[in-house]
Amino acid sequence: MILLDGKTLSKKIREQIKGRVEEFKNRGIIPGLAVILVGDNPASQLYVNMKTKACEDVGIYSINHRMPAEISEKELINVIKMLNDNPMVHGILVQLPLPKHIKEENVIEAIDYKKDVDGFHPYSVGRLVRGNPLFYPCTPYGIMKLFEEYDIELRGKDVVIVGAGNITGKPLASMLTNAFSTVQLCHIHTKELEKKTKKADIVISAVGKPKLITKDMVKEGCVIVDVGISRVDNRVVGDVDFENVSEKASYITPVPGGVGPMTIAMLLYNTVKAIEINGT
Repeated sequence: MILLDGKTLSKKIREQIKGRVEEFKNRGIIPGLAVILVGDNPASQLYVNMKTKACEDVGIYSINHRMPAEISEKELINVIKMLNDNPMVHGILVQLPLPKHIKEENVIEAIDYKKDVDGFHPYSVGRLVRGNPLFYPCTPYGIMKLFEEYDIELRGKDVVIVGAGNITGKPLASMLTNAFSTVQLCHIHTKELEKKTKKADIVISAVGKPKLITKDMVKEGCVIVDVGISRVDNRVVGDVDFENVSEKASYITPVPGGVGPMTIAMLLYNTVKAIEINGT
């Protein structure tokens, strides 16, 4: 069994990004990322702080807009429009989830698609499905980079993704399909999940339910990618029963230290890419 070490790979990618940031700075361009956090969700605050620290480490200028949970959708969109028009801001990220009175789709669509470093704008999603992406969403992109780093063959492989969300499951299904994998996208209403995962060469879980994927649900030699994050007894755990499933897996991501660091690394990558897309 080989660990898919996202922590080590993310450091490697961040060093490459740091070099590109220096090149831009030598041309008088300072990459800028604006992060909008609405409300005081502890998990969201932690993610934003991690992203801010990562920006500082590679030399990206980070602007944090912390908004009260009571902010109206119109007021939030006005802030986004202001950032769209700011030439010092190359990337815009709205931390999800948003309060229930705000429609996420309206907020995401308000972001200039050329600054949509999360890759959630309908324009980005459409191009991704067609195989001509503008920005790859960060978590699926990080997973694909792990496959690339460890020379994991995707062409012709049977892949089961558990979790059909817009952040990971759906975009990852498109990316793997474009890589000529055969993909099954499963969700809460999927029947007989175990029968599907047992046949898969690669199983990816992005649900947030501890020990959802157990040893008897996977075949010998499978590749396991665990995107789920939960807190159990003050420990961070994933969706996979790691101790037991790792006995059958050929490759497996740890939690923490697998997909999480890669997500942040690819956000930094997209921010630098946004400079080129915006023609700065």
